[in-house]
Amino acid sequence: MQPKSPIQRRRSTRIYVGDVPVGDGAPIAVQSMTNTKTTDVEATVAQIRSLEKVGADIVRVSVPTMDAAEAFKEIKSQVTVPLVADIHFDYRIALKVADYGVDCLRINPGNIGREERIRSVVDCAKDKGIPIRIGVNGGSLEKDIQQKYTEPTAEALVESAMRHVDILDRMNFDQFKVSVKASDVFLAVDSYRLLARKIDQPLHLGITEAGGIRAGAVKSSVGLGMLLAEGIGDTLRISLAADPVEEIKVGFDILKSLRIRSRGINFIACPSCSRQEFDVISTVNALEERLEDVLTPMDVSIIGCVVNGPGEAEASQLGLAGGNRKSAFYEDGIRQKERFDNENLVDQLEAKIRAKAAMMEEKNQIQVTRIEEN
Repeated sequence: MQPKSPIQRRRSTRIYVGDVPVGDGAPIAVQSMTNTKTTDVEATVAQIRSLEKVGADIVRVSVPTMDAAEAFKEIKSQVTVPLVADIHFDYRIALKVADYGVDCLRINPGNIGREERIRSVVDCAKDKGIPIRIGVNGGSLEKDIQQKYTEPTAEALVESAMRHVDILDRMNFDQFKVSVKASDVFLAVDSYRLLARKIDQPLHLGITEAGGIRAGAVKSSVGLGMLLAEGIGDTLRISLAADPVEEIKVGFDILKSLRIRSRGINFIACPSCSRQEFDVISTVNALEERLEDVLTPMDVSIIGCVVNGPGEAEASQLGLAGGNRKSAFYEDGIRQKERFDNENLVDQLEAKIRAKAAMMEEKNQIQVTRIEEN
């Protein structure tokens, strides 16, 4: 099992998005955004459920029109994961989804017109206990800020963010989080570093418009990895031009790699070489696909030979060290008498992993019950 992460989290205030705590040391929340037409209730609900299945903590839904707001009401009634409504310009949409039980409003106060309109939204959020996310994007800065800085800079993004923060401060509203996203890794990282020194509220991380699944995952891993390693960040979204489910997977993989948060199986697998006694790559790929539904944190090592296999297996909850025709199997660091046939590894390992996950979940539930009883 991997040791605890050495990262010291930035201190921040605490807000709640539905029942999900954000900030003040709470687990970093992983979220995504639907890309269906919000007015297509059936398709949007189906996508949200697929995101829930892979562990999404929060899901954002774009609500650009009143028709979309009415659809949001139906969507909200059919899912359990907290929903953030993404709204621009029209304050009436914010008031409508607030009535329909939205868990968070993604709305920049300065973009919705006169102060009385802003106050009506803020007062409604106060009354219903709804937090707000201020979302600044390097590609959509205010015109006067664009003219002042001539190009997006960290100072420009943070100045834009602080305008919206100042509005909420004047209205005595502190239940908000902030993002300062950019498609350039260094611009985003510098912006978050600067903002982290200016406010105490939680920060939502993201490299916006990062690209396709491979390039976007790499850019996000580099940028968010730099910030998370410094303790910056309370929620995150991986922005990919791909199925939103992939955003959740990549998000949790980043957190797992930094030992910040574990969810699902952490496969420790060799890249394979001529020493391998079975096809490591196809075995790992098949297991990852079959076991997407297992959210129990677990280290599983799959090594194709006896050079590194035993050492990795001894440090994992379950491990396999490749051998001639049959491979050694380890559980909790101890080699078992049972050996696995190399021709049927996937089925055998899947059964062992599912049984181990069920046992770990049962043990955790017993511990929780005992704590509650005491």
